[in-house]
Amino acid sequence: MIDSARGGAGATGAASTAGIASGGGRPPGRIRPSAGVRATVQLGSGRVESIEIGSLSLESGAVLRDVHVAYRHDGPGPGAAPQVVLVHALTGSADAAGDWWARVVGPGKAIDTDRVGVVCANLLGGRYGTTGPTSRDPATGRPYGRAFPELTPRDMARAQWLLLDALGIRHVALLAGGSLGGMVAQELAFERPASVGVLLSIAAPAEVGALALAWDHIQLELVDRLGEEGMDLARRLALTTYRSEADFDSRFGRGREDDGRLSIVSYLTYQGQKLIDRFDPDTYRTLVTAMDAHDVGRGRGGTAAAFRALAPGGSGPTGSPGTRLIGVGIVGDILYGPVQVRALVEAAAAAGVDARYREFQSDKGHDAFLAEWTVLDRLLREAMDEALAVVPARADR
Repeated sequence: MIDSARGGAGATGAASTAGIASGGGRPPGRIRPSAGVRATVQLGSGRVESIEIGSLSLESGAVLRDVHVAYRHDGPGPGAAPQVVLVHALTGSADAAGDWWARVVGPGKAIDTDRVGVVCANLLGGRYGTTGPTSRDPATGRPYGRAFPELTPRDMARAQWLLLDALGIRHVALLAGGSLGGMVAQELAFERPASVGVLLSIAAPAEVGALALAWDHIQLELVDRLGEEGMDLARRLALTTYRSEADFDSRFGRGREDDGRLSIVSYLTYQGQKLIDRFDPDTYRTLVTAMDAHDVGRGRGGTAAAFRALAPGGSGPTGSPGTRLIGVGIVGDILYGPVQVRALVEAAAAAGVDARYREFQSDKGHDAFLAEWTVLDRLLREAMDEALAVVPARADR
């Protein structure tokens, strides 16, 4: 079911959705870190490209030089059509349209690239083409490794705005992401509220809570003490928070493989090794630490005060319509569940934001935003229709 609670005017309502279908999200394993940099902006190529965005000052006070960002842009460019920005989750890549959201992005799909341009970038600190721990440090000529500075979602958002500036994208009709992607999407909206029409934040809270911090602490300890072996174990632990008891029971139960191992143990072992094959401990540590830093109220007077920037007239020119917010909670998500997402929406609504809450149930748990294609299609079409209805009639759209 999809449950709706709209803020701003204080109205609430609910609508049921039947026939929820599930599917498996594919990891972005076929994209490898790229050392090459394209000198010119590429729009509508449908390929992962890379450009340099210059230097970036971080919240920590450190400055990253010669920052490169990997991105993919599909569909028409700015000026020809509204633009959509998608933000990937923890170990994802820029290839939303060709990989992790391929079922909902493309011609005629929920995010219709015949009607809009779509850009997705590898997050700052990532492993798939954007400057991160495996990149060369200009000061030493060697990979940053453990010396890579700590990041926050705000740093990631600022890097993405520099990319959007380079691409000539001044206004984002729809900004969407799940989990860490939803957190960075929130910060993208806070960074330039007058430049974002609709924010769709899926399975992402306004701040990371104590239980998630505890799980992440254990993962980081494993990585710090055991390196790749620790990252393997950290991934296995993380997967127990990404899925649900119902999912594991229905898929594995107490079954065993031909070698005698419990099926669930075999699955977790496989997933841990798969991450080793495509990732590295320093990048994993950087991204998890950044996620732990997420708190939209930090330095802004608290969560409610922060959301005033997204309210009509809250930022930018007088009469600005503000950024509309759709927060999506997943019943069965034990990591960033409905209570946390609903709290985000309620705080936004109390601050005067046009905010509403959507909810659906899934045995896939937190990972449902990478698996429940029928529901995702419906949510994205709703958000897309709304974004196109309010897109400004400007040449730089």
